[in-house]
Amino acid sequence: MPLWPASDLHVNGVTISYLRSGGDKPSAVLLHGLMGSGAGWAPVARLLEAELDVILPDARGHGRSDAPEGGYCYEDLAADVAGLVQELGLDRPVLVGHSMGGMTAALAATRIGDLLRGLVLVDPTFLSPARQREVYESDVAEQHRHALSRGRSVLLEDALARHTRRPREIVELQVDARLSTSPAALDILRPPNPPYPQLVGAIAVPTLLVIGDTPVVSLETATQLCELNPRLQVTQVDDAGHGLPFDQPERLAASVLAFVRTLPAP
Repeated sequence: MPLWPASDLHVNGVTISYLRSGGDKPSAVLLHGLMGSGAGWAPVARLLEAELDVILPDARGHGRSDAPEGGYCYEDLAADVAGLVQELGLDRPVLVGHSMGGMTAALAATRIGDLLRGLVLVDPTFLSPARQREVYESDVAEQHRHALSRGRSVLLEDALARHTRRPREIVELQVDARLSTSPAALDILRPPNPPYPQLVGAIAVPTLLVIGDTPVVSLETATQLCELNPRLQVTQVDDAGHGLPFDQPERLAASVLAFVRTLPAP
């Protein structure tokens, strides 16, 4: 079922669509991963909205947002986030990002840290240069183009068979998000990514890194990152893969709220 009505704003030459719960509460901006959408945060967002004004943007090339032919590097996405925070007049929001959204959030935090209250990185795409090249040279982009030609019913049937433990609503949201992702958006996979150790070391706000038990960011890497920045803390959620917001939305929401409650009021 729909969360909240969609609204649009214009930043950096593109129209960004977003959902917002509203209310006189501290704000949190949740950034989705590649081939996702703001609406894909629905199970988590419903658990956060009692305490937070939740804002769920669609990244450029995703969902209802504009899909320009180019402009799909992390600097572009981070600039869109900075523009959204400014245009909405948000008072020191918490920034939450998953996967691609996690890398975007980390980069945005190094650019607009003084405008943020805190940062939550949910298994971000912190990949080695070799892994970046491997992903880029794989057939992810071609698989996506093929998926777009198959139609919703076929994709949904396949997804339900693959993700038997996820509620149907989550799987449907993921399928719909994929179908609304422009092939151009997959250019985000083109190396190089921003160097994540330097990003983490430069973050100047309290930060929570949340990973599952089969994550992209290993516990060993997470421990090393904590040594680079004393503001960083790590939470590991059992029985969750890289799709942590979909595998364990309740536990993720609980981790986010527990972290937010430790932050000074905006």
